[in-house]
Amino acid sequence: MNNLRKIARQVGFYAFVLALWQSLVLLKLWPPYVFPTPASVFEALRIGFSDHTFWIGIGVSLKRMLVGYALSVILGGALGLLLAHSDFLEETLGRLVVSVQSMPSICWLPLAILWFGLSEKAILFVVVMGSLLSISINVEAGLRNVPRIYAMAGRNLGASGARLFLYVLLPASLPHLVSGLKQGWAFAWRSLLAGEMIFVSLGLGQLLMMGRDLNDISQVVAVMVVIILIGFAVDGLVFRVVERNLRRKWGLSSAA
Repeated sequence: MNNLRKIARQVGFYAFVLALWQSLVLLKLWPPYVFPTPASVFEALRIGFSDHTFWIGIGVSLKRMLVGYALSVILGGALGLLLAHSDFLEETLGRLVVSVQSMPSICWLPLAILWFGLSEKAILFVVVMGSLLSISINVEAGLRNVPRIYAMAGRNLGASGARLFLYVLLPASLPHLVSGLKQGWAFAWRSLLAGEMIFVSLGLGQLLMMGRDLNDISQVVAVMVVIILIGFAVDGLVFRVVERNLRRKWGLSSAA
């Protein structure tokens, strides 16, 4: 019953958004080449998927995303572990990491082009730098916020070193780690699209720029819809499922 009510609320909300969109179109506050109709955007989506343009762009972007995000998780996790286990690094490098994290990821693109040229490596570099630091910050926060009594209990039971980390500290810090991975994915996704928009290559970012160059606002909005749907799908099928399971395991929600 609760699920049906939740679905009904979501359907009603998106129906309201579409109705509001169509109402603004009918008011003719902006010309059609500036503010597209829902029908023209749906037609752009149909054409983009039927001629496989969108499928190719999605495939290329997701491939880059998976590679860049995997590197970010590995490097960011390692950096977070170092910061969490060294007060010296936390007081020196940790401050720098927090400061650099505040810089927009697109700022890394000129440096990436100078170092790697107009290549795949440049885009991957931007993706990694856009998400690595946020992951490392959350890994450090998760490990440092584990109650000390957990580590003491683990040592009393004979755990130490790697066993203490794998069986006590890591499970206890999972809520922070999942939040960091989720935030890192969002930053990596934004960084990827920003890099693809400036570096002319296959991908969703290129399709956005193609729509702009052709003065086709319907294609621009259609690509934006695809980007939003991918983000919605990843959040709903991956991160929400993991977070829900963690809440149940930690007794923060009912198992029903």
